[in-house]
Amino acid sequence: MGEQSTTTFPQEILDQWAGLGLDLPSFFSAGHLGERMSVQVTEAAPDRVVGTMPVEGNTQPYGLLHGGASAVLAETLGSVGSMLHGGPTKIAVGVDLNCTHHRGARSGLVTGVATPVHRGRSTATYEIVITDEQGKRVCTARLTCMLRDTEPDVYRG
Repeated sequence: MGEQSTTTFPQEILDQWAGLGLDLPSFFSAGHLGERMSVQVTEAAPDRVVGTMPVEGNTQPYGLLHGGASAVLAETLGSVGSMLHGGPTKIAVGVDLNCTHHRGARSGLVTGVATPVHRGRSTATYEIVITDEQGKRVCTARLTCMLRDTEPDVYRG
């Protein structure tokens, strides 16, 4: 599980964020929580964000994938999409997350795919579908983020 994956960004995103001097794969990740849970964002664009997370280490006492772990993966992917949609002059803040858990997973990787439901000037909503390695749906989530104005210098630390 210690392997590193690289996030793929479309060229227009690389160009849009180029002048800020950010490590985009680190910036568009789940941060420290995601590291603990081994979340990997593998593809990131405003119209589609893909990521994986191992079931092992993210289970509840019965040995099934924890619903909160699915929520972390979903919020991560939807937030990345919202940030990319908003661009460098916006910051995405989650205001609503709901998750429906369809089936349990006991092993392997789960994969989440976030696609936009709504991308506006002040909010963005993404549907996130999480599946197991057999392609069976484990969870369906929806995240709405508020897009707040910010100055690009906020990213310079």
